[in-house]
Amino acid sequence: MKLEQALRELKSMANPKNVEGMAKFGINREGTLGISIYDLRPMAKRIGEDHKLAGELWSTGIHEARLLAGYIDDPEKVSERQMEAWAADFDSWDVVDQVCSNLFDQTGLAYAKAVEWSARDEEFVKRAGFVLMAALSVHDKNASDKEFEKFFPIIKRQSTDERNFVKKAVNWALRQIGKRNLALNKKAIKVGEEISRLDSRSARWIAADALRELRSDKVRTRFVERSRR
Repeated sequence: MKLEQALRELKSMANPKNVEGMAKFGINREGTLGISIYDLRPMAKRIGEDHKLAGELWSTGIHEARLLAGYIDDPEKVSERQMEAWAADFDSWDVVDQVCSNLFDQTGLAYAKAVEWSARDEEFVKRAGFVLMAALSVHDKNASDKEFEKFFPIIKRQSTDERNFVKKAVNWALRQIGKRNLALNKKAIKVGEEISRLDSRSARWIAADALRELRSDKVRTRFVERSRR
């Protein structure tokens, strides 16, 4: 599919009424067409992997074009330069989440960028670091526990960041790692307890929310069911 054709299709699906609703959830309305990701995904499936088109779509600056780019790009062709360039453009939490959990987490640089970006000052770049941690804990089935244990000191250190889109991603990373298996669950709970004692409103919120889920019967039952398989 050519860029012009893709843009025509995107614009034909535009729904201005949705833009206001999306804005209420903190999604940047600038350059936004109001298209649901549930409509973008079938389009991405029809297009298939297309690294060149992904780059062209991203360069338009259109919100949904960037979401689509994250769906169709080939992770094996994504370079560090591209990751940094796209990260510099991040301006909405949903673009961060979709690109990191559908594309960047599949690259060979995912673990390194999770650490690197989590230390950055820019709100959405820092969020991207923690989204990568969360996505990797779900998608990388072959990784050892040690790969995720390395994230715990970072999660604790950054839990005092009061910015909404950062603290929610820190919380997400802690919860997802803690749901990976029983051993990591116990360690995540310990980290959550340590975070709860920090003198920070953000840290206390992260700890309370994460510990509620990590200690829940639902999560515990899931571990028991896995052990019986």
